[in-house]
Amino acid sequence: MTRALSEQEIVRRESLQKLLDLGINPYPSELFDVNTTSKQIKDKYKDGDEMEVVLAGRIMSRRVMGKASFAELQDSEGRIQIYVNRDEICEGEDKTLYNTVFKKLLDIGDIIGVKGAVFTTKVGETSVKVKELTVLTKSLKPLPLPKVDADGTIHDAFTDPEKRYRQRYVDLVVNPEVKDAFIKRTQLTNSMRSYLNDKGYLEVETPILQPLYGGAAARPFKTHHNTLDMELYLRIANELYLKRLVVGGFDGVYEFSKDFRNEGMSRFHNPEFTQMELYVAYKDYDWMMGLVEEMVEKIALDLHGKTEVEVGDNLINFKRPWKRYTMYEAIEHFTGIDISKMDEATMAETAKKLGVELDKSMGRGKLIDEIFGEKCEGQLIQPTFITDYPVEMSPLAKKHREYEGLVERFEAICNGKEICNAFSELNDPIDQRTRFEEQLELAKRGDDEAMVLDEDFLKAIEYGMPPTAGLGIGIDRLSMIMTNSNSIQDVLFFPQMKPEKTDLETSE
Repeated sequence: MTRALSEQEIVRRESLQKLLDLGINPYPSELFDVNTTSKQIKDKYKDGDEMEVVLAGRIMSRRVMGKASFAELQDSEGRIQIYVNRDEICEGEDKTLYNTVFKKLLDIGDIIGVKGAVFTTKVGETSVKVKELTVLTKSLKPLPLPKVDADGTIHDAFTDPEKRYRQRYVDLVVNPEVKDAFIKRTQLTNSMRSYLNDKGYLEVETPILQPLYGGAAARPFKTHHNTLDMELYLRIANELYLKRLVVGGFDGVYEFSKDFRNEGMSRFHNPEFTQMELYVAYKDYDWMMGLVEEMVEKIALDLHGKTEVEVGDNLINFKRPWKRYTMYEAIEHFTGIDISKMDEATMAETAKKLGVELDKSMGRGKLIDEIFGEKCEGQLIQPTFITDYPVEMSPLAKKHREYEGLVERFEAICNGKEICNAFSELNDPIDQRTRFEEQLELAKRGDDEAMVLDEDFLKAIEYGMPPTAGLGIGIDRLSMIMTNSNSIQDVLFFPQMKPEKTDLETSE
């Protein structure tokens, strides 16, 4: 069914046809060689300088005044005023380019290229006097630009979160300030990558489509390979493949990976997310805590020039060293209850008394995780390491060297949410097989996030994996903190959304 066009869309299509009738291609193929940006002009130009520029961008506002007009052009780095004089861009008798094209057939949102000279207006605004004007793209849909009334009140701002996330391309045009979060996100990954490269670690790529999903407790997305006639899974983590590379002789490997978990969505969860996983041979979890502190402190300095970062109402300081609690210490600190010696039944009763929701599939590890998540995690605002997890919670972590029933694992919590997870990696193949088998028992009880048994991974570590420290750090979560963003959707260009209702569905 053909979508009904709005009145403005019809007018713009009519303008498009009139441009074509004039012999003007509104989508030209020729190179338009831009040599500067709005920001560079404003930064470099001094009144009285001679500066010729070639600039391109969208028309965002326009004031037509007879033979001359002012317009505002927006490019990737900001906006700048342009001055368009009829006799300047139409040197001969034919004034069509100004009188018809610029004044009547161009609209807000159209992309044009201009060549001209920079000058300062009488009111002191740096502007470009246009000598040549080229139509580069005709916009067929009007931009949802805000309107300001005589009292200064803003109307029709493009602020609805769902519309902004669905139409990020529009959001970036009409709310250009949102670019800053995405620029900082790239600066964050660049900072992290340079830190790891300076350490001599190798960036690698591992499979996204996997015959067995593993490396985390999560439900996978499943697909089918037609040629091989086999089920495959989108990876939930890349841990088991990176550890295979450590077996193969790489002492330090890392990967920025897209992972996929078939789980609920919230302002902290998207089913497709990014994490960086790092594995370093001959190190342990205590060493890895030092690396995380140093790396995240560096990121804060690179992005903000200081270790303190404003996040909502909190001022978070990433300066080393960070506070540390064991898992049991944290639960006792925030609930007043020591659960370290409790069996599964007693712990379930304790969780009920604390108001933690339970289901029959939960083993001891899941119960501890739920108690910590409900009663402790949200209260940890400053960067904090939670260490020494119960063995039931961590089937891939090495048993603690001192304390029975615990593993050498830590998570870093900041602003009430986990930002990373790390282990002294389990490299005992017999113990690893036993842990996998215990996970299979949990799966039989209905735990659909229990890990599967990966025979090829067990085969790999049977050849011998050196003592290794491993880390997974959530890029989306860390980006939220470093950009003071309230929702994970604010640091993802295109977050996952429910299907949008069509006009027909809405009318029904």
